[in-house]
Amino acid sequence: MSLQELQDQITKLKRDIEGLTQAYYSNNFSSHQDFNKESFFNYRLKVPNYSTLPTTCEVGEIVENDGKLNICVTANTWAIVGNQS
Repeated sequence: MSLQELQDQITKLKRDIEGLTQAYYSNNFSSHQDFNKESFFNYRLKVPNYSTLPTTCEVGEIVENDGKLNICVTANTWAIVGNQS
């Protein structure tokens, strides 16, 4: 094989790999980014008020129940935020 033929093969392989990579990652990803900084709100944060805690929840959900702020700490598990009496 000539040098040009080898170079053409390499170029074709690179295109094939790129195509496979795009096919794999196309709509096939999840991502998140954490920021370890303080956040200040210049507006109201509206929290739903329930007479009883919902039986199901996703981690991070916040609700008010019986005048106390609750957060979902693991799937379907609520905890009172801070030292509320």
